[in-house]
Amino acid sequence: MTTAPERPFAGAPYLASGPDDLISRFVRAGDHVHAAATMSRPNALLNAVCRTFTGTRSLTVSTTAVHSSAHALALSGAVRKVITGFVGDTYPSPRPNRLYRELAEGRPFEMEMWSLLSYTQRLMAGALGQPFATTGSMLAETDLRHGKEGSLHLVPHPEDPDRTVTLLSPLRPRFTLFHGVVADRRGNVVACPPLGEGAWAAYAATDGVLASVEAIVDDEAIAAMPDRVVIPAARVLGLCEAPLGAHPQSLRTGGLAGVDGYLDDYAFLTGIVAACKTPETAAAWYEEWVGGVPDHAAYLEKLGGARRTELVFPAPPGGSAAAGKTPAPVDADAAPTEQEQLIVLGARAVADLVRERGYDTLLAGIGTSHMSAWLAARLLADDGVQVQVAAELGLQSMDPEPGDVFLFSQRHAERSQMLAGVAETLGGAVAANPRCLGVLSAAEIDPDANINTTLLPDGRWITGSGGANDIASSVDCVVIAVASARRYVSRLTHLTSPGLRVRDVVSQFGRFTRTGAGTAFELTSWLPPVPGRGRTEADLPDGPEAAVRDLTGWDFPDGSTGVGAFLTDEKAVTSEELSLLRTMDPEGFYR
Repeated sequence: MTTAPERPFAGAPYLASGPDDLISRFVRAGDHVHAAATMSRPNALLNAVCRTFTGTRSLTVSTTAVHSSAHALALSGAVRKVITGFVGDTYPSPRPNRLYRELAEGRPFEMEMWSLLSYTQRLMAGALGQPFATTGSMLAETDLRHGKEGSLHLVPHPEDPDRTVTLLSPLRPRFTLFHGVVADRRGNVVACPPLGEGAWAAYAATDGVLASVEAIVDDEAIAAMPDRVVIPAARVLGLCEAPLGAHPQSLRTGGLAGVDGYLDDYAFLTGIVAACKTPETAAAWYEEWVGGVPDHAAYLEKLGGARRTELVFPAPPGGSAAAGKTPAPVDADAAPTEQEQLIVLGARAVADLVRERGYDTLLAGIGTSHMSAWLAARLLADDGVQVQVAAELGLQSMDPEPGDVFLFSQRHAERSQMLAGVAETLGGAVAANPRCLGVLSAAEIDPDANINTTLLPDGRWITGSGGANDIASSVDCVVIAVASARRYVSRLTHLTSPGLRVRDVVSQFGRFTRTGAGTAFELTSWLPPVPGRGRTEADLPDGPEAAVRDLTGWDFPDGSTGVGAFLTDEKAVTSEELSLLRTMDPEGFYR
């Protein structure tokens, strides 16, 4: 049984000496702790949680996504249950992480999976004191409904007997951990957009907020920027300084109070992904960077001043090579790879759909889908057609910086016309916008375009929904996925996102289209595939019918080969398309 924490004196938070002091002062075994995510998770506080509760398997932790340094939650053994929308890796491209192969079996922790918007809507209900949230995301109609008895309800629509309404119980952690830019000693916390889930969890917490900031500044400094205060002092129980407290993730500061922002530490993130390939190297990484480090000050010392300086963004005049990164030279002469051909065909499909149907916004999921969406927007711009590109954590009208493929890079935030949060983006720009086109990827897709991004047939974990279910539930979508008999399946292992709004599926050899839900897809465009994924030139199908037969596991209506009667030939990938794509991805992460 836990007891309500006390403030040292009325109206002021406890000022801790660091994240470990703050966590040990307030958090107790059995607590539900929420790690609030903007594009910057409170990673210094999470590291302290891991150190304080190592091996107890006692905590419930909620956070939008478990990736990068949050793998310490699994490696520490501190956590009994995680409530989230994504478990895996995101950099340089989305992929499963070996730590979670048995996640569906409850190892290394129990898991409750939501879509990103529904997860945020639960926090909003908690913050607003509502008995339920409503959502348009189709969780109850998919396999995401499992294990949610008591928190997910499908009820009759009060005004239409033919319809239903999905209700979500509020999500109310005991403590919300938050990392901001600066705060005053009264506890007012400043943060800069994009704000991801925003401050909802701060209000949803039953007891309050434990905050770290880059610096605690004079009260007068915060008083001069009340419009920048995201969490009011009244909600903050404890506060500490934690410079680089979001590392290895980034933090946007806007230069407020003279505090520098910083980029994602791609080298560090890559190191985590590599370390997690075996249990031994993963344990060694945890010991080196979390468990064996006494506190955040020691973490910073270990990181080193030179590395910290390289991450500063925007870079000061004459600043670091990392922040002012010069893209590598682009080789546009080499033939396109299978994945590049897929991305280009996907971009052409997206561009065609924008021209034909008048979409004004593209919301792309992370992966080949966002690369196709970015390329489509550039090709359309060259033709004088403007379409807005958005990312689910709050980037809207973004102009992705060439050379940086990470969907949530601060470089892209700096070039966006609007920075908001999950609710404004997956809600306002997507669910409430009939002119939005969703661009998604799939680990499995069935003939009805239902999507699996959660489980492999052998039970291994993939990544989960993220925002995919929210997008697929509410707007027209195109799916971009390399065709194979294991990916284009007759029956899904797990139904993560509904296919009702999908009318186009793009493979590496052409585009499948249908007239609407309940009708069969047909291949309507064709470009001979190129070698890839273990297939040599000799292994390639010799025509459209052979490609559909050999590279998909889809069943088609009797008498149909799956190839449309009006099949058109796609032109070969052009040097212009390839040059644009390789300028976006000079290091070849998507090659």
